[in-house]
Parts: sequence; C-alpha cells; structure tokens
Amino acid sequence: MTSVPDPIASVVVDVGLAHLDRLFEYTIPPELDDAAQPGVRVKVTFAGRVVSGFLVSRAATATHPGRLAPLRTVVSTEAVLTPTLLGITRRIAQRYAGTLPDVLRLAVPPRHAGAEKALPRDVADPVDLTDVGGPADPAIDAGPWAAYPAGPAFLRRLRDGQDPAASWLALPQAGGPDDWPSAFAVAAQAALAGGRGFLLVVPDYRDVARLERALIERLGPRRFVRLTADQGPQARYTAWLKVLRGHVAGAIGTRSAAFAPVRRLGLVAWWDDGDDLYEEPRSPYPHVREVLAAQAEAAGAALLSGGYTRTVTIAQWVADGRMRALSADRHRIREAAPAVTLAGEGRGGEADGAAARAHLPPAAWRAARAALEEGPVLVQVPRRGYLPALTCQDCRTPARCGQCGGPLALDAASDRPSCRWCARPAAPQGCPACGSARWRSAVVGHRRTAEELGRAFPGVPVLTCGSRAEAAGQPPPVVDERPRLVIATPGAEPVAAGGYAAALLLDAWAFLDRPALDAAQEALRRWTAAAALVRPARGTTGRQARVVLCGAPDHMAIPPVEALVRWAPDWLADRELAERRELGLPPAAWMAQLTGPRAELDRLRRTLHWPAQALLGDLAATMPASTPSSTPSSTPSSMPATDGEGADRGYRMLVRVPREQAAALNELLAGVRAHGSARRDPATPALRVGLTDVG
Repeated sequence: MTSVPDPIASVVVDVGLAHLDRLFEYTIPPELDDAAQPGVRVKVTFAGRVVSGFLVSRAATATHPGRLAPLRTVVSTEAVLTPTLLGITRRIAQRYAGTLPDVLRLAVPPRHAGAEKALPRDVADPVDLTDVGGPADPAIDAGPWAAYPAGPAFLRRLRDGQDPAASWLALPQAGGPDDWPSAFAVAAQAALAGGRGFLLVVPDYRDVARLERALIERLGPRRFVRLTADQGPQARYTAWLKVLRGHVAGAIGTRSAAFAPVRRLGLVAWWDDGDDLYEEPRSPYPHVREVLAAQAEAAGAALLSGGYTRTVTIAQWVADGRMRALSADRHRIREAAPAVTLAGEGRGGEADGAAARAHLPPAAWRAARAALEEGPVLVQVPRRGYLPALTCQDCRTPARCGQCGGPLALDAASDRPSCRWCARPAAPQGCPACGSARWRSAVVGHRRTAEELGRAFPGVPVLTCGSRAEAAGQPPPVVDERPRLVIATPGAEPVAAGGYAAALLLDAWAFLDRPALDAAQEALRRWTAAAALVRPARGTTGRQARVVLCGAPDHMAIPPVEALVRWAPDWLADRELAERRELGLPPAAWMAQLTGPRAELDRLRRTLHWPAQALLGDLAATMPASTPSSTPSSTPSSMPATDGEGADRGYRMLVRVPREQAAALNELLAGVRAHGSARRDPATPALRVGLTDVG
C-alpha cells in the first residue's frame, strides 16, 4: 500500500487527438509526492510514448478500474495551470467545439527554465496596489472620462470593487493627451486604487507602445508587464511568471496576453474589437473578446470594450444587457469630430469635368494643398504595393496568371507583371477576351500613390507606411507638426504630434465592394481610425473640411458613408444588428463551418441528428482568401475549392442555429471531430464555430 496521500493524479495529456480530450489517471511515485501538485507540468507515458501534460488534481482513489502507469517526472514545480485558468480554458474549448489541450497551448506559454531560475519567487519590495491615487473622490480629475456623462460613475464603480461592463465609443482626440491610451490608464488606476489588478489588450505592437507610455506616465513602470508575441522566449516567459506570481498588478499586450493569469483581476479591457488581429489563427480559433469576457466573469471584474466604432457583436451584447453603452453626447461629438466631405465618383463634375472621377479628385487635391500650409496630411490607401491588380485597357477583363489563374500585379513601374499567388513572372500574352496587349491598373497601391502625390506636390516630403506586418518590430515613424504627406495603408497610420491637418481617404469603393458580411462596419472602422487622427473641426474657419472621402458611389445612400459624415458609429451598429436579426445571421444566430470532401459533408448532413431549428447552407467550394466566395442559402446543400495552383481543397458547409441552441450544436460538432479522430479518417471535416462573417 502506498504511503503517498492522494496518490492518483488526473492529467491533461497533450496528444493532439480530439477523441482523447479527457483526463487520464496516473499514480504518483513517492519521490514525486512533494513536486506533483495541481497545476504543474508533467511528463507521462501514453501509448508507448513520453508526452507532456498538466497535472489537474489529485485524489485518493482512481475511477479507472485497470492498472495505472506512474508519472514519469515533474518538469517544474511551478503551478502554471491555476484553477481559474483551467476553468477559463475549459469554457473556451466548449464554446468553440475545441479540445482543452489546444486551448492550453494558447493560454500557457512554453516553459523557459532559465527564466524560472532567474526570477525570484518573492519580491523584496512588493507593489502597494492602493498607493496610486485615483478618481474615487468626485473632486479628483477623471481625465478623459469626464467628457462622457457615465464616465466618472464607471470609474467610481471600478474603484469600489464592482463589475460594470461598458461598450465605450471614444471621442476622436487626434492623438492628444485625452486619447484612448490615457483613458485606459485612468481606468487601470481606478482598478488599482480599489486593490485589484488589470488586463489591457490591444491589436498590435504600436498600440502596445502607446498604451505603455500612458501607463508609465500615470502609474510608473513597476506595476505592470508587457506580453506580446514578438518578445523572445525568455523575456515573454519571465513577464508571464511575474503576472502568475503576483510580482505585478497588471498586464498589457496583444492577442497573446488575453489568457494572462492576473491576480485579483478587477478590470479587463480591449481596444478596437473589430480588428482582425484579435482572431486567433490556431485551433479552435477563439476571439479575444470571448477570452476576456471569460476572464472577467471568472474574476468578477469590470469589462470594457473601447473603440471609435462598435462591432455588431458588441452591439448584440449591449442589446442583451451584457454591456451598457458609454458614449459622449452629440454636442461633445460635434466639437471633437473632424468635418467630413465627399469627393470623386462624379461629385463636382460640373466644375472638375472628367477629373472628378480620378484616383485623387481635384477637391481632395485642393484640400490637401490648403492643409499642407498648416501641418501634415494623412492619405489612407486601401491596398499596399504598387499596382496590385491589372485589367485589360480595352475590355476591362482582369489580368490572370497563365499558370495558376491568380491576379497579375506590378511591384514597380519598371517591372514585368507577376502573379500574386505563385510569384511567377507573367508570360507575354494578350487579353484572353479581346486579344489586346495593353493593360491598365485596376487598383492603385500605396507606393504608386506616393509617386503620384510626390509629383503633384513637388518639394513636400512624403512618408510611406505599409502594412502592419511589414513594420512589425520597428519603431513607429515620428510625424511632427511640419508639413508632409503621409501615405499609409489601413491600420498602419502613424499618430501625428498635434494631429493631422487633413486626411484623404482614397478608393472608398475598395472597402464597400468587399464580398463580406461585415463590409459596412469594417469600412467605417477603417475610415474612423484614420479620421480620428485629424484635428477637430472646432476652431477652423467656416468649419473647413478636414477629412475627404474619395471614391464613394454617388448614386445611392450608403450607410457607412452616412455614419462617417455624421460620426454616428452606434447608429450603423444598431442598423446592421437589426438587419442581421431579420435575416437570422450572426451574431443574432450561431453559425459553424465544416470544410472537407463533398461526399463526407453530404453524409453528415443526412445522418447527423441536427438541432431542431438548424439550417444547413449550400455546400460551396472553398476559395483562396484573396478571391470572393459564394454566400450560403438557407436550404440544405455543399461546394470545391482551389488554392493558387488550382488543386482541390474541399467543400464548405455552413450550419446555422438560434443562439440558444449553440451549446447543442457545439456538442454535436465536437462529437464529429472526436469520431473522425478515433477512426483516423482523413476525410473528417475541419471545424470553425462561432462565425461572425460568411464572406
């Protein structure tokens, strides 16, 4: 008989197989009794292999009737899987029909032995959480939150240890002292003043840098750490351990920080919910908002979603009562928002003639010329590159690669066209439709736009900012108050000191023409992100135009354009939500996607016991990410997909149920995944649940 108390260990084994997504029992040898505590990393023997896992709990007796294998070793005595973190990861796995080991890979960073040894378990000079001041007293300045009627009350509740949940529509502040990083810092200060910690998540490294500066200015550098994917293994694990051990009171970072185990968590906040960087590219593909909502619920913490716009999902949360709207009154919005005018697509045709439809309409050129006398001008270009798409000069047929069918593009004025998919240079050939050998640009990229504007404004410095991926790890460019043109793609716009004198938002149609359910809200999100960097219209003579939207169709009313001109993002979110409710589309419904061979999808559609109100969409061929795909109908059906080389990639089936049946659908689909895993069936469909877009 063993002398070890509670000698049975329940272990989450990291084997990557869905049908083995459960706890397995092992005996604890006497020599591992002290080290084998709940939450530690262990090594076990599984199916003849040595694999990693987490020890979840210990018990006196086993539920398995057979003989149990012993634990091989305890990797580290650091209890990295806390009970709270285990509960959160289980909830995320259930919500996305995933497996617990998959979610744990996202939640717990890889161990770095050197970091564990170098970091002391106890700090000699622990941080006093309450010694930060704060806005509990109405006489204390609430900073940026004073501009919002409910702002001071939100801070008071936060400091008093309550759990308010708010969808905050931020005023555009042109990067000034009351901009969103400062507001987040004040909210973090309120949480600390109440003796609680904070977790703040932002889309990319530049947002982290802005937020870090604001927090250091208000709280000092010792009360929080930064968690980002670009940190080295030791630096990231050291920062994560500081959070786990309670050396710091808060954490900030990008998507990878969402699972941070902050002690006594009091505030969970994230900026710009609609940013696609919040969508995890690894299975089971959780969105940051769901992870943070689970964190807040587990800790009884306040929840804050901030942005210049409100996504439809957050609008649904507001409608459901999960959040309260927190915004400024219309008078304050009119004072803070820049004036917006429209140009191009025939507007101003009587005065400007055919030039009114140019890539840079005369009205935009005049606005830029006038603004350059006052400061820098931002030019937002939807596409990066030089000429990312070509068409026939005569018949407008898109230019395609003769090898894979991908779109042809020009990387520079002197280059030959090449394929964006396979990168092969295009062979000399005429248009397949009319035989013409002349090509024209269908879309103008940011580098070509910089060339054109450099010629249009000789002597004016031009700064180009490409995609966020290209700039990753580099310091943000510095834009001072001197006149210059800043050409940037969406999401890469640098903040200018004192704000931009004007912004030109080119090729509005490129956002509006996207074959996606969220095209309208994404267009407004991109436009407001750039427009918010412009100085407010207040104080300009005759309310001069500061933001010029170019290329929006003029033959119809377009809701995102109207929302930009009025600066009414809440109106657009409510409108989009109402339309989706009528059509039964997410987030008003719960939707899942199965991708695999057509025969297997047809079989599942016929044989599974789907929830009573499930609607199975037409099977549609999956397409490359850069091309439009078909949208589903609400009748049973299936579709093939090709990648850049034209190979078959399978079919896609969409399943839609009312939100109250989401758990039943997830359980069913998790069973499909587990059954296919047990059979090692290569035809098992890939799953994604909780879709918010079907484009």
